[in-house]
Amino acid sequence: MNLEQYIQDFLEYLEIEKNVSRLTIRNYRHYLERFLRFLRGDSSAPSVKTPVKTIPLSAITPDTIHEYRLFLSRFVDPHGISLKRVTQNYHLIALRSFLKYLTRHGVKTLAPETIELPKAESRSIKFLEREQVDRLLNMPEISTPEGLRDKAILEVLFSTGLRVSELVSLNRDQINLDRKEFGVIGKGRRPRVVFLSDSAAEWLRRYLSGREDDGKPIFIRYSGKKPVEGETSGESLRLTARSVQRLVEKYVKKARLPIKITPHGLRHSFATDLLHGGADLRAIQEMLGHKNVATTQVYTHITNPQLREIHTKFHRK
Repeated sequence: MNLEQYIQDFLEYLEIEKNVSRLTIRNYRHYLERFLRFLRGDSSAPSVKTPVKTIPLSAITPDTIHEYRLFLSRFVDPHGISLKRVTQNYHLIALRSFLKYLTRHGVKTLAPETIELPKAESRSIKFLEREQVDRLLNMPEISTPEGLRDKAILEVLFSTGLRVSELVSLNRDQINLDRKEFGVIGKGRRPRVVFLSDSAAEWLRRYLSGREDDGKPIFIRYSGKKPVEGETSGESLRLTARSVQRLVEKYVKKARLPIKITPHGLRHSFATDLLHGGADLRAIQEMLGHKNVATTQVYTHITNPQLREIHTKFHRK
């Protein structure tokens, strides 16, 4: 088989055998297709109508990988935007995972461990203090259906630490408002239970009681295209992740917060609020759905009260 066929088999393996999310498969397809276009010497977007030459598996060599890394490092799109170091790493991780798949299935190819990942850029974590969170939560105009929805969204994001993709995929029958908890399938298909604060549960209840439709999605749009004719599930009205990002950005500006916060920033705020309150790191790991506690430990560096006490006690004394 040629390289294109092996890649297709790999993506089907991720879907069927590994039960990987559609988003991850989409990303892997994007990264590996860019690698194919690099091998063909074509950096433009693929065209269905244009026939392309097939690439043999033997094209993957140490020299090829070296040249590909240079290509990623120097890549600039038509808008003059280059690839961040973390995005370059994603391309290499996808390629290394593909090579691991081939090796496990007895296909002779370049050893996956020959692809070393460069050190990623350290990223500062943006989060809000509690007073800033309260300001943000009070921004929506709850007298309108959209404002009531937005209020519920902000409350749920801060109360649960959900990823935005997890939030928009929620359905009505998932949430138990009496118990104030529900289950989600998060990153890596890992299930977990998340909990609603009294405030989040109350605002979610008020928002849902004002809904006039019986659609499945919890959060729906009130503008844009009309719903699909004859559809009863309400799926075409489901709010998108991008829409949630835009509404969070709108209320951050309205609250005149000094920090540019995204939905993921509210997830960071949720975690740091728990740590400030004395929550156990392992418990926070479970609530965030992190596979490794090392991922959760990043919050301890920004919420360590002992360091603050030492700074206060000894700085400029």
